Amino acid sequence: MRLRFAVLALTLSALVVVPVSGVDAAPTVHRTLTINATPNPVIAGQGVFIYGQLSGGTVSDQPIRLYHRVFPSSGFTLIGTAKTNAFGFYEFTRPEGIVDSNRAWFVRGPGGVRSPTIRERVYALISMSASSTSTDTNHPIVFSGQVSPNHAGEPVALQEQGLKSDQWHTLKRSVIGPGSTYSITWRFSVPGERDVRVVMPGDVRNIRSASSPVQVTIEQAQVPGFTINSSDPIIPEGTGAMISGVLDKAGTTVPEPSTSVTLWARGADQPHFSPVANTTTGTDGSYKFAVHPTENERYQVRITFKPKRHTAVLFEGVRDVVTMTASATTVPVGGKVTFQGTVTPDKAGRVIELELLGKDGNWHSVETTVVRFNSTYQFTSTFGQAGTDQFRARIPSDELNVGGASQPVTVNVMGVVTTAP
Repeated sequence: MRLRFAVLALTLSALVVVPVSGVDAAPTVHRTLTINATPNPVIAGQGVFIYGQLSGGTVSDQPIRLYHRVFPSSGFTLIGTAKTNAFGFYEFTRPEGIVDSNRAWFVRGPGGVRSPTIRERVYALISMSASSTSTDTNHPIVFSGQVSPNHAGEPVALQEQGLKSDQWHTLKRSVIGPGSTYSITWRFSVPGERDVRVVMPGDVRNIRSASSPVQVTIEQAQVPGFTINSSDPIIPEGTGAMISGVLDKAGTTVPEPSTSVTLWARGADQPHFSPVANTTTGTDGSYKFAVHPTENERYQVRITFKPKRHTAVLFEGVRDVVTMTASATTVPVGGKVTFQGTVTPDKAGRVIELELLGKDGNWHSVETTVVRFNSTYQFTSTFGQAGTDQFRARIPSDELNVGGASQPVTVNVMGVVTTAP
């Protein structure tokens, strides 16, 4: 407890609490009683730590009563009582699984002293999975998932991230169905890698919320009689892949051996294909090319001489490599941890997200920042509930590379729940 209040003392010295207008028309607010909540915003079901300080007069061992209003209800109710310590500090912990929608808090102290009202903003949990993460152009993919808490009847949108910016573009809209589930079908007409998510507009119960993106790889449909494939359509930066296929004699399924074929490539920032390697088909009409791209490439294999024939265009993605470490792996409730790491290749100026593993087993964005000039980044998080949390950093795809995520980092939060839920 002594360590936790030491953390509070440092935090409160730097905070100025501003009441949220229009939340409560209660009696006069006194500056002698403060209130803060962390984290804010939170993902649905995440624990919240509420704390503050009573000043002036006798501050030790004074009763503090916590009230909340759960939107869209109009009134406040008493939910807990605590006592101040020798320095006037108090604390409440709302355990995991309690705070799943927007709400407001205030506290009352001795003699009717009342704190400002603060609003806790809460993201809904949105899961999303794809029926396939790799398919050909114009083949349907079904994106489905669930929203928690229940938002049946409300709209959702399937969005794709722009490769040249961090903007999201809506592909299709739908409505959340029974059981708070949704299903959206979409066909991609152009080959390449896509970051796709589902987003729900904010309402009185939850702020605007989005799923963690799902990455799908779209390849051009194969040309009959001249195939092209990759040993791994998405490779980490710094590794390689094998491009292979089979050439048949024109109009047949009979292999065409001893034929010179050339590998052509086009980078994301190049307007035209250029030849990069040459080989001869084997007795079974097969060919192979080893490639080591540093950025996303599109490949096509062509017969070197006449008659002119070529494969479909093959997309080969190169994934960003993201690292992340934590300044501490054990902290008290109300404590802070700094997460930092690097992105390879250089992604200076790009948006990167800190994601938390939610109670639903899915990743959810809790903070965003911009990669610094030296391709490093940093986040700082506070913790409102004792337990174990897992975090990762995720950078979205861009024109040059497929987005990547760091390995999860586990943080153990130490503390004791002191108030009833």
